[in-house]
Amino acid sequence: MKYLALATGLLAATQAVAETPVLTIYTYDSFVSEWGPGPAVEKAFEETCACDLQFVGTGDGAALLGRLKLEGARSDADIVLGLDTSLTGAAAATGLFAPHAVTAAYDLPIAWNDPLFVPYDWGYFAFVKNTTLSAPTDFRALADSDLKIVIQDPRSSTPGLGLLMWVKTAYGDEAPAIWAGLADNIVTVTKGWSEAYGLFLEGEADMVLSYTTSPAYHLIAEEDASKDTAAFTEGHYMQIEVAGKLAATDQPELADQFLAFMVSDAFQSIIPTTNWMYPAVTPKSGLPAGFETMIVPQKALLVPADQADAVRDQALAEWLTALTK
Repeated sequence: MKYLALATGLLAATQAVAETPVLTIYTYDSFVSEWGPGPAVEKAFEETCACDLQFVGTGDGAALLGRLKLEGARSDADIVLGLDTSLTGAAAATGLFAPHAVTAAYDLPIAWNDPLFVPYDWGYFAFVKNTTLSAPTDFRALADSDLKIVIQDPRSSTPGLGLLMWVKTAYGDEAPAIWAGLADNIVTVTKGWSEAYGLFLEGEADMVLSYTTSPAYHLIAEEDASKDTAAFTEGHYMQIEVAGKLAATDQPELADQFLAFMVSDAFQSIIPTTNWMYPAVTPKSGLPAGFETMIVPQKALLVPADQADAVRDQALAEWLTALTK
């Protein structure tokens, strides 16, 4: 009889696992790393959803859209998290995303009313350096210097793409000349942010493309005040990271629940000290001590999402031409 009871218990457990809904979210690798937001977000959401939240790392941010285009409506993803406003226009054009119904009191530098994408954090691109380095204050001066920089590939990385948009927005038709000047400063172009930042920390470059908030990690997590960012007088390009629900998801209600959770205090309070960005909705506890020491650009640059495709294509062509000469 005890064997029958054991078999019955195992069957019930198996059925319970089979009936647990699974929400699959494609995102970038650093989000799901052990030091990124993923583990804490997964734990917090699963406490509320009676589901199994599964993050799938797909490289860096810009690679998300490429994978999604390849998979189309057959994708296993229910949500894509990690696109930004340089890519949302192209993402919307695929027809693969469904509208959301999320409303929030966003603390963003711009008004937000996108019907397909929900923002979860934002920041400014910048070059991180050692505080002892006297850095140039614009791209022209950087190109004229002997400083070595590491950047990311704009075809696979949202920071890399952000740099293209930054230079193009700041310099317009002069952007090709800026890239021609910068070509000698670039040590290497990495596929993603993690590889580039690692090279900088290993001393392979004087500066690395990252964010104005990146030194907060060293200051708060490592109690290391040796890193800061170079302030550029032409301004800094802004990034707003977003998530969207796929129209073909087989878990639409669960996906909606996650998008709503994403702008809650439980999610937003995780962002500053794991993704090291500004939260889209400031948590009740405010920003951690140390964030107030980060530079605030005097000028914020951002191409509207509905114009980003054209600017991106031209900027990418100019970048490729300059770096292949």
